[in-house]
Amino acid sequence: GPGREGGAWQGVDWAALATALPTPFYAYAWPALQARIARLQAAFAARPTLIAYAVKANGNLGLLRRFAAAGLGADIVSGGELARALAAGFPGERIVFSGVGKSAEEMAQALGA
Repeated sequence: GPGREGGAWQGVDWAALATALPTPFYAYAWPALQARIARLQAAFAARPTLIAYAVKANGNLGLLRRFAAAGLGADIVSGGELARALAAGFPGERIVFSGVGKSAEEMAQALGA
């Protein structure tokens, strides 16, 4: 696909990375994610919209920090995900607390944020 050259993708030699790091490991193509975020933001630019990333899909703090810095919101379902979203830099007004089965403590934490 686009960005592939030989054994590399987007300038990363994955075989060399797998030799240098303990496996298995997770690697994210941030330029590809940035492009998707930009397309979504452009598609909804004419309307007031919050694009919220589902923290349950991947709670990696490094990735979440980048999503927060890109202006995304966070979709969370628990107090633990609330703590992770806040730690990643999502402001409380860009956090959507969805789902069922919330404890009184989780609700109080979310309202406080």
